[in-house]
Amino acid sequence: MVFERSCLSDRIRRELARRIVEGELKPGERLVEMRIAEEFASSQTPVREALRELEALRLVESAPYKGTWVREVDPRETSEAYTIRGALERLACETAVEALRGKTAGLREVVAAMRQAAEEGDHDELARLNQEFHRSIVAASNNRTLLQIWESLSFEARVRRSLARGGRDWAANAAWHGTVVDALDAGDAATAGRLLEEHARSFATPSPPSSPKKTR
Repeated sequence: MVFERSCLSDRIRRELARRIVEGELKPGERLVEMRIAEEFASSQTPVREALRELEALRLVESAPYKGTWVREVDPRETSEAYTIRGALERLACETAVEALRGKTAGLREVVAAMRQAAEEGDHDELARLNQEFHRSIVAASNNRTLLQIWESLSFEARVRRSLARGGRDWAANAAWHGTVVDALDAGDAATAGRLLEEHARSFATPSPPSSPKKTR
């Protein structure tokens, strides 16, 4: 029964996330547990679990006696978050490179899966894999405080919103991650860090990330 409830909660979360990022549910719109439970023919327990996960992704907000509603995201907040992300990931590369030098098979598998998800238009999977890729690099730095700060910025939700808006070549974007892996595999922390910072800033500004530069 616990497994079935978990699967139902996951389905509800994915569907509500889709509606939020695609604009079907507007900022400030209330999410009523009982109505959602009726729609999905479920009890309110999996709905509560789904809403908690959406709040962790910063897609919704809640307050005692007020319920849950769709969170409004300030464009300035998103721009600032990506700028901070770039700085954090560049810093992470300084120590992560020692753990990843010559040991990037896992990251290459994620990049391959990202390319496939992008080609298939599976935005949900692409956002998840993107999160896995960048988190793996930050985690490899073995700096728990750095990882906690990075995770607090909720990039999976931000990527989902970007995917829903469109306007980017997501297949090329997914393939671009391979250049970062190449740099890490070669032990080139400077290039990997620069690429990751430029990549993050490209989501805060319209300019795309640059190609890797050869270093001496």
